Amino acid sequence: MNWRNKKVLVTGADGFIGSHLVETLVEKGAHVRAFVFYNSFNSWGWLDTISPALLKKVDVFCGDVRDPNGVQEALKGRDFVFHLAALIGIPFSYDSPDTYIDTNVKGTLNILQAARKTKVQKVIHTSTSEVYGTAQYSPIDERHPINPQSPYAASKSAADHLALSFYRSFDLPISILRPFNTFGPRQSARAIIPTIISQIHCGPKVIKLGNLKATRDFNFVLNTVEGFLRLAESSQGLGEVFNVGSGNEISIEDLVRLISEITKQKIKVVVEQKRLRPEKSEVERLICEAQKIKTLGWEGKISLKEGLQLTCQWMKDNHKSYKAGIYNV
Repeated sequence: MNWRNKKVLVTGADGFIGSHLVETLVEKGAHVRAFVFYNSFNSWGWLDTISPALLKKVDVFCGDVRDPNGVQEALKGRDFVFHLAALIGIPFSYDSPDTYIDTNVKGTLNILQAARKTKVQKVIHTSTSEVYGTAQYSPIDERHPINPQSPYAASKSAADHLALSFYRSFDLPISILRPFNTFGPRQSARAIIPTIISQIHCGPKVIKLGNLKATRDFNFVLNTVEGFLRLAESSQGLGEVFNVGSGNEISIEDLVRLISEITKQKIKVVVEQKRLRPEKSEVERLICEAQKIKTLGWEGKISLKEGLQLTCQWMKDNHKSYKAGIYNV
C-alpha cells in the first residue's frame, strides 16, 4: 500500500516506539497527526529529538487518551489509527494499578468509541507479549493461553479483549499487534537494555539488575515498526492478533555478556532485591512465533547484535538523557 497522503493518527507518538513509527510514516508521505500527552512544559517527548524538517510535517495534537472529548477530536478526518498510548512500566503497576486501568483500558475504550463514530478505515491496537505470562510452550504463538502476571499485563489483556469485542459487536475494522520485547534508541531506562547500557556510561562498571535467568525475545524497534505497517496495509487479519518478535530468546545474563562485548567494557553484575518482581509475577520465559505476521510480508531484518550496536552508539551519544544512578520503575 502507498502511504502517500494517507491521514494517520498515532497515539503515544511522544514515546519510544510511537516516535519511530511517526518518523517512518512521514518519510513514506503520510499525513501524520501525533497524539502526545499534554503537559505544561510543552514537551512532545521523543518527537522533540527528531529532524526539525520532518517534525514540521507532523500535526502534533496534545491531549490525554483518558479524555473522550479530546480523543474524539484527534480522530476527526483520520483514515488509520495506530493506538500505542499506554502506561508500560511493570514495577510501577504494582504501586499504582488504578492508573493502568484508567489509561490502558479506559483510554483504549475512548479510542474504540471515537473510531466507531468517525468511521476510520482501520485501527491497529498495540498489545504486549506480557499478556502470555511465562511460556507454557515455546515458541509462543497467538493460540497460547493468556495469563497476565502483573497489573500492567492484566490491563493490556483487558484492552485487547475490549478491542476484539468491538470488532465482533460493531464490525470495527481492528487488528492487534502483539510485540515481544522491543528495544532500540529512545527506550526508557525502565527497560532492561537501556538499564544495562546507561549504567555502563555512568562510571563504575558494576551493573545492578534483577532476575538474570529469565529469557526474552528482543526485537529491534524498526522491525516492530515494520510489523505495524504490514498489518495496517493488509486486507487480512481483521479481528485477529499478530505476534511480532525475532523468534530467538536470550537470558538476561547472556544479554549482559553480549553488551559487554559490544561496548568493550568489563562488567560486574549485582542482583538488587528491589529490581526483582514478586515471585508469582515474574515471567521466566518469552520467545515468539511470528509465522503469522510473516505471511503478510514481515521480515524483521535487523538482528539482535546489529540492533544492540546501534542502540549502544545512540546511548553513548545521548547518555545525559538518562539518570542511570536511579532505579526507574
